[in-house]
Amino acid sequence: MTLAALSEVAPIKSLLLKHPREAWNDQGNIRNQWKALGYTEEPDFAKAVAEYDRFVDILRGFVTDVHFLPTDARTGVDSIYVRDAACVAGKGIVLCRMGKPARSGEPAAVGDFSAKADRPVIGTIREPGTLEGGDVVWLDERTAAVGHGYRTNAEGIRQFREIVAGDGCEVIEAPLPHWDGPGDVLHLMSMLSPVAERTLLVYSRLLPVPFRKRLLEMGFELLEVPDEEYATMATNVLAVAPGKCVALAGNPLTAEVLNKAGIDVWTYEGDEISRKGAGGPTCLTRPILRST
Repeated sequence: MTLAALSEVAPIKSLLLKHPREAWNDQGNIRNQWKALGYTEEPDFAKAVAEYDRFVDILRGFVTDVHFLPTDARTGVDSIYVRDAACVAGKGIVLCRMGKPARSGEPAAVGDFSAKADRPVIGTIREPGTLEGGDVVWLDERTAAVGHGYRTNAEGIRQFREIVAGDGCEVIEAPLPHWDGPGDVLHLMSMLSPVAERTLLVYSRLLPVPFRKRLLEMGFELLEVPDEEYATMATNVLAVAPGKCVALAGNPLTAEVLNKAGIDVWTYEGDEISRKGAGGPTCLTRPILRST
């Protein structure tokens, strides 16, 4: 089986998720983990389940083939943010190696799912490399941008480049800022989200100058997130199809920017599943197959 997800905006055909029932299990499990994982507050399990169910309802309006990872003793509360454990290349899945030690068991869990679902795994990032899916963005079918920060290191990028080189794909390394330090969650997708063909929603104040110039040279239109909404994850937007996006509610200025560019936005309430753990709609989802 050959996968095709080298677009971040083509219509999603198959999607991998992990429901809080399986990622979090119960309130006691959350209580034991949330502080160590860096959540801003303890999420409420019942409210999170309700939020997530509504989030899935929105996704099912666009995606018919939705899969859920099961409960797994190797994973913790952060496994709800399923994007980070794996990437998708032209011929299959690449299992990541997490830069956050508490999440080290997640790639193996995705690997087990992939084997049972007949999804080919074409590569695995090995020690000392680290690579998290939130740092990998396909700009087009032959070009991936990978953020080099505290969660993804140079060796992880080298290994990923080697895996996709056989398909003639280029990897652009984008250095990430220190921002709030290694304990914070700052992936490349914290400052950039594809929303339509050759259109990116960005927070340019955090983009490296050479990388931003490269995006413009490639012909991308950059839609800017207002300063006052960056901290509320306005840049983290999931394209379910070209010009059709799912975003966290509460960022009306950014929604206006998108609407003026002809992009439709569906919003979900995510106080429990997104804000407290700093993981927006791209973090909560791992597209496996997109039509091209």
